Amino acid sequence: MSMKIRLARGGSKKRPYYAIVASDSRMPRDGRFLEKLGTYNPLLAKDSEDRVKMNMERVQYWLDQGAQPTDRVARFLEAAGARPKAARNNPKQAVPGKKATERAKEKAAKAAE
Repeated sequence: MSMKIRLARGGSKKRPYYAIVASDSRMPRDGRFLEKLGTYNPLLAKDSEDRVKMNMERVQYWLDQGAQPTDRVARFLEAAGARPKAARNNPKQAVPGKKATERAKEKAAKAAE
C-alpha cells in the first residue's frame, strides 16, 4: 500500500482549514485516512505558532514506514527540522513568454536604428 502524508481540507467556503493526515494514496483528498497527524490553518499569520501543528513522533513513524509527504507537507517538515531541505529549481518560471520576447526584440531593433 502506497502511503502519503498530505493535507485534507476542511472548513467552510473561503475559510480553509487543513488536517495533516496519513492516508492511502488511492483515497480521495478529503476521504478516508488512517491517522490525523496535525493541523494547518493558512489564515493565521506566518509567524504564528498555531499555523502548523504536528505530532512529530507520529509523523516520523509514518515516514519510517515509507509514507511519502506531499510538497506542501514536505515544506512543513523542512521548517520543523524533520527533513533535510530539498533543492528546488524551476528555471522556466522566470523566462518571459513568447509575446514578451517578441516585444523585447522589437524594442532592441528600434534602439539599434
